[in-house]
Amino acid sequence: MLPPLQADTRRTATLPQLLRQARSIARIDVGFFFRRAKFVWSIAAIALIPALYSVIYLSSLWDPASHSQALTVGIVNLDQGLVYRESNFNVGQELSQTLQNAARFNYRTMRTAEEARLQVRQGKLSFALIIPANFSSNAVPGEQAGAGQLVVFASQGNNVETARIAQQFAAELGHKVNGSLNAQRWSLVLLNAAGSQQSVSQLNRGLKELHQGATELSVAASNAAIGAKSVQTGARQLSDNVAQLTQNSKKLGAGLRQMETSRPRNAELRRLDAGTDALVNGVSELAQGLQQLNKGSRELATQVSLFKEESDNSFLVSATGKGSVTQAAQGVQQLDQGLHTAVDSGQKLEDGAKTLRAGVNTLTAGVRGMNNALRTAVGQFPEDAQLDALESGSAELTLGTTQMAQGTEQLSSGSKRLQMGLGLVEKAIPDMGETPEGSPEGLADSVRPVVEMDAAVQNNGIGFIANVIPAALWLGASIAVFVVNLRSLPKQAKPYHPVAQWLGKLLLPGSLVLLQCLLILFTVFVVLQVNVVNPWALTCTIVSAGLAFLCVISALTCFMGDAGKATAMVLLALQMTSSGGVMPVELSGSFFATLSPWLPITWLAHGLKASLFGAYEGAWLLDWVQVSCVGLGAAALTMLFGRWRFVPVRQLKPQLDL
Repeated sequence: MLPPLQADTRRTATLPQLLRQARSIARIDVGFFFRRAKFVWSIAAIALIPALYSVIYLSSLWDPASHSQALTVGIVNLDQGLVYRESNFNVGQELSQTLQNAARFNYRTMRTAEEARLQVRQGKLSFALIIPANFSSNAVPGEQAGAGQLVVFASQGNNVETARIAQQFAAELGHKVNGSLNAQRWSLVLLNAAGSQQSVSQLNRGLKELHQGATELSVAASNAAIGAKSVQTGARQLSDNVAQLTQNSKKLGAGLRQMETSRPRNAELRRLDAGTDALVNGVSELAQGLQQLNKGSRELATQVSLFKEESDNSFLVSATGKGSVTQAAQGVQQLDQGLHTAVDSGQKLEDGAKTLRAGVNTLTAGVRGMNNALRTAVGQFPEDAQLDALESGSAELTLGTTQMAQGTEQLSSGSKRLQMGLGLVEKAIPDMGETPEGSPEGLADSVRPVVEMDAAVQNNGIGFIANVIPAALWLGASIAVFVVNLRSLPKQAKPYHPVAQWLGKLLLPGSLVLLQCLLILFTVFVVLQVNVVNPWALTCTIVSAGLAFLCVISALTCFMGDAGKATAMVLLALQMTSSGGVMPVELSGSFFATLSPWLPITWLAHGLKASLFGAYEGAWLLDWVQVSCVGLGAAALTMLFGRWRFVPVRQLKPQLDL
């Protein structure tokens, strides 16, 4: 209790009295809090909240550059390269390899520009670098400023800060590529000019062409010398073979002539044919005579046999006569057998004679044909004088090829000396044609990156809408719960249905939140005059998010009391740093990047960007469903497990001290 005062000291109190009075008032408040442990913990939590806010915000923005590798950047290299001054250039390939080695971002190689643009619009890539097919052919010669264009594609609606990083990346990239190309160009330039640049250049070009011609002449002469040696060798072999051919041909001609002289004449062949015919006729007559003799001998043998029988049966013939007759009969039989054999031999002799006649006829015909061919061969065969002329011609050919080989060797040696001399002259005269061919502006700034923005944002202020509106809706819902005593219901509502209890308690703050949402929409459409891509989607997103946040904060308050309101403030800070509304969440660290996909304000920020700017290909419906489901889930938990205090109506007065 406060100590009683003896008099009114509000105007005349001394300093010790002021301190004593203040201490007495503070002792009462401190006594209320330290009597119960939960009040002590509440004071500790309240003391911790500012520090927790500072940690959450500062840790997310402490060193964004150190987390730049978490930003996924696509690279599409379509460069086909260029052959420039006898050197191969593929600036696109070199640039892609250099960027990946530097590893400033998390580079991902893509095949097509369409695929990279689609993933940027969908938010899967922070931005994309597209190197066109003609990049080297336009950038290396430096014919005009900005001829080589690099396309940096980003979606400003997805994230304004990411688009700003893409623009800065494009500017730095153009400067680096121009510097690299200038270094390569100057490495090709050799300035050792002497005299007039134009005349020296023309002379140098002429000497180059002359040197090239001398080189070709030397190669051709060397080949001709090799061919001439081969011809010389062949000519010598031909001469030797021709000499042997003439000698053998002479011998062959002499033999043919001798054969032609010694060949049998046709009269002799005719006599040979006639002799064979006579032989056949004689042998035929002999065979016929032998057959007649054989026939007669058979008759004689028959008569002798009859006579022998008669003599053997006759008593008039003596024994001596009978023996003579027997001997005669035996002789006749032997004669008959001999004649029979002679007839067979005669037949065979006749057949052999006929065969001999056929062979002789064939032989004579063949000899006649051979005589004709031999006569023709002898008539067509060259004379010895012609063969001698052939041999002398081959010898002259061998001599000519030897002289040609010697001449080609001299020509090859002279062309080589000419080539060496022209090479020395070419080296002695500087080439003024190696100077860059492009324009000064093109050589200085041949590469100029082009930044293409998808889902463009009107200005920087509008780019913060996706970060400000979620915070405003959360704060509005947090303030709305102070209008009513959220955990208390009138006693007569105790038997009511939980849904009716929840709806009745949140009707007034819900109406206030709905009014807040409408005022935010009025601000966007009328006050700020933002060009909204999908107004109906924006309206649904903001209204649903405001009511969903009210459900979440009311659930926290219903279950935790005033500590739930404090928790709601901490959750606001955590969600704002993890939503990627302005700063890419990848730059805040792995903790916030991992937490971001699971937070309602992240979904709300995506839905707002999709409906406001057409970001993420205008896909706002899924984010709207997710935010709405969070609100419905919080409402369901409150209705099912909420702890209400039922008090008299007079204790339900507003807690606002106005």
